[in-house]
Amino acid sequence: MTRYGMLIDTTRCVGCFACRVACQRQNSLEPEQGFVRFEEREHGTYPLVSLENVPLQCMHCADAPCVAVCPTGASFRGDGGIVGVDPGRCIGCKYCMAACPYRVRSFNETSGTVDKCRFCAVQTLSGAATCTCVDACLTNARIFGDLDDPDSELSRAIIERNALPIAGDLTQVSVFYVR
Repeated sequence: MTRYGMLIDTTRCVGCFACRVACQRQNSLEPEQGFVRFEEREHGTYPLVSLENVPLQCMHCADAPCVAVCPTGASFRGDGGIVGVDPGRCIGCKYCMAACPYRVRSFNETSGTVDKCRFCAVQTLSGAATCTCVDACLTNARIFGDLDDPDSELSRAIIERNALPIAGDLTQVSVFYVR
């Protein structure tokens, strides 16, 4: 069984938003809706200050709080460890949005439902090797692959670059960061 995951290298991210725009286009999202959001984090003290761009998206948690609180079962953990939302079952209560410690769920005003990053599930589960955000990244700051394959580019990069979850092992995430 494949368990999908991603590495995001913030030392390479320039905050160009190409990943966000590509994701919006891939998923036919409105301009104000996005599955990728950016935080800017300042490090150091004047005059030696640096700015880190941190793209955040669904972490596809093994212990997903959003799934646990969903009253209708619309939020679920599916094939490949991908956390998804069934729009036909979503009642728009936003409990999952409140439960997500990463604040990466998005509410669609038109449909009245919650949505989120799907790791380009249709592509991934049909054999594509990557996600749209990975393809769009101009600086190669993203790697997508199989976390359970020790020989995958992703698994090797996580070890070689000492990539870690953004918030420790809070929810057993599938997205790792180099910082």
